[in-house]
Amino acid sequence: MFTIKRNISNPSHATNHRGPKSFRITGTVAFTTPPTEKKSLLAQKESSISHGILYPVRSFKAFVLALLASCAVLLWLLTKCVPAIHWQTLASTPTFHLVKDTVPATLASPSANVLEVFQVHQPIHTPSGVLNETVLDDGPSSALPPFSGPLATGSCETLLMEHSFGFSYGKPFVGAYTPPKCKFNRVTMNFTVTSRGRQFDRLALMYFGDTEIWRTSTAEPTANGIRWEYIKDMSEYLYFWVSPQTLIFDLGNLIDDTHTGVFNSTLTAKFFSSKDTVEPASLIIPISARKGAAKSASVFTLPADNATNTIDFPKNANRAVFSVSACGQAAEEFWWSNVLQSDTETFVPSVGTLYGYSPFREVQVLIDGQIAGVHWPFPVIFTGGVVPGKHSQFLNRSQQNLLIRFPGLWKPIVGIDAFDLREHEIDITPFLPVLSDGAEHTFEIRVVGIDDDGKSNGSITKSVGSSWLVTGKIFVWLDADSHSITTGNQPTINIPEPLISLSKTLTQNSTGANETLVYTTDVTRSISISSVVTTNKKTFTSTWTQSLSVTNYGKVVAYGGGVPHESSYMYPLYANSSYIVQPGGNFTIQGDLMLGLDLTTHGQPVIPTGLQQFAQLPHTSQLASGLSGTTLSTRQNGTAYYSGSPSLGPSTSFGSTSQEFSFRGIGSGGGAPFTELYYRNVDAVNATVVRDFESLFGDEIRSHDVPVKDDGKATWVAVAFSPKAAIGRGFGEPKQLLVQGSGAL
Repeated sequence: MFTIKRNISNPSHATNHRGPKSFRITGTVAFTTPPTEKKSLLAQKESSISHGILYPVRSFKAFVLALLASCAVLLWLLTKCVPAIHWQTLASTPTFHLVKDTVPATLASPSANVLEVFQVHQPIHTPSGVLNETVLDDGPSSALPPFSGPLATGSCETLLMEHSFGFSYGKPFVGAYTPPKCKFNRVTMNFTVTSRGRQFDRLALMYFGDTEIWRTSTAEPTANGIRWEYIKDMSEYLYFWVSPQTLIFDLGNLIDDTHTGVFNSTLTAKFFSSKDTVEPASLIIPISARKGAAKSASVFTLPADNATNTIDFPKNANRAVFSVSACGQAAEEFWWSNVLQSDTETFVPSVGTLYGYSPFREVQVLIDGQIAGVHWPFPVIFTGGVVPGKHSQFLNRSQQNLLIRFPGLWKPIVGIDAFDLREHEIDITPFLPVLSDGAEHTFEIRVVGIDDDGKSNGSITKSVGSSWLVTGKIFVWLDADSHSITTGNQPTINIPEPLISLSKTLTQNSTGANETLVYTTDVTRSISISSVVTTNKKTFTSTWTQSLSVTNYGKVVAYGGGVPHESSYMYPLYANSSYIVQPGGNFTIQGDLMLGLDLTTHGQPVIPTGLQQFAQLPHTSQLASGLSGTTLSTRQNGTAYYSGSPSLGPSTSFGSTSQEFSFRGIGSGGGAPFTELYYRNVDAVNATVVRDFESLFGDEIRSHDVPVKDDGKATWVAVAFSPKAAIGRGFGEPKQLLVQGSGAL
């Protein structure tokens, strides 16, 4: 038996008088095995078969003539008694409501057997409605009565990509984007995917040239096929949308006799005008590997790469915000479950070397070698993580090759942010007096962990496992006068070393073998950067502050195995998974998970919070205008269990996941009570939604409840896979990076 538990408790607060930040982590971790599945077709196209009765030719002709005559008379009578309908008028009236399928998959039509997978989050507004991309498998969505009004004009839609990612390792999609012929100041994007067969979750990065603009991941397909649709507001990238771009979509995938799942994707963008007051950035500068000209992905892979760019910064900037995108892959996918570096060899005889450098990670942004801000990453759990889904490949300690089928945690509800990996903003406006001096300046991204002395002392180290995929970008707002020069004083910087406290306890069994390792990691950090900035129009003081803290409790058990804004966030995480292998080959896999996110935002960050969507609806526009910010609170709870016996054949399994999601507006006073904008509470058992309640502005728009059926069965197939690749622990090899970080094998 091998079990790993981890509790992470992390309060953190990041402030910025041009943009404060704050966040907390809490959680627990342990092990599971990854998914494997049966081969099968992609989403099937619907077909129909006509059944008829044979008639003699003459009677059949008479019947048809009589039928046609009757229909003609009936149509004439109806046109006399039914009011005329002005179809052109109806078609041209914009409506706004919740819908589900806005862009169907073009390469495969969903059928009754195709599983609809979704991520729960607030809806998105477009000219055709407030779109809710959480497509379920229970038929059409209910919707609020349509709202009519001239809220958006000049909308149009563009196909950005229609592509099948099969053997796409090192072969990103490359296309040319041309701005549409309509006026717009808002852009939403729809990504629709179908797949079937057996495949792992893959990471995907989208670029305009050298600049990453979106990071997502895939769900793991089933034998009958899966489909998902994600809609995202991309208005913060208007700088790119208004001119031609090279679009690079890097979704690394492998196809062989075992891994048969192809990801058939359709990516569209919808353009429209609205009465938004958010000023888009004048310029967006990439901090990346800059391989767009070679039609390649531009992501840095740390720690192997030096993630540094030298930039000739514009002299007339009045605001600058650095946005960083970072996530761990391969040996760092489960970084939040790592042990202290001094304990990595504790269980070598049973499970080999454990991943180290502690369960703490910090993403640093440096300007000319000086820390300008940090990001403590959110632990995104991909659809193959902790307790995987419909198919799990498992290699037990007796080296038996098995393929397991069981529901797992992530079907049909995927993990928080799995379809839309959240970026983090750092306001670097205090550095403008330095950046505007006409000289070149370096911008660097680092990922650090903790090295320890085996006692209670630790220090920050640039040595971490492989691999972290990172890019950055700088949103810059310029003065209208291109000849103006921003001046001011050198920033006052106060960044003491983080306070690190470590403790651990190791116990042994009666034979002297290491049995249980318990450890705790506490880290606190504060950052304050301030300067006086003088632009073409005004002089002001710009300040960026962060206050962060994290507490991580871990346990390993082994028996033989620029606009003022502020954001604060915390995420509780508890993950406990275990597998027990008996000498005869029988084994069980079990996992429990609780993952949450609380995110509160005041003011106007660069990346839309979702409040802007509600300002466009007639009966909420006035309400939204009186709100100063938003608060998002969500919790996922899941349990999965599998019991297998190679000698007996069929095995049993069970998996359930529930998620509650609340998105509320904050009044101008800043305190409670909050205004509920969107709410959803959904439960899934064995890959089937059994309960789903959804409301918009407090009005119910969906209520779905069905009996729970537990008919989980398992089949065995010869296939090999390492538990370490699935759960970051145990024997075997970690996942292999694909396409410069796009996914893992």
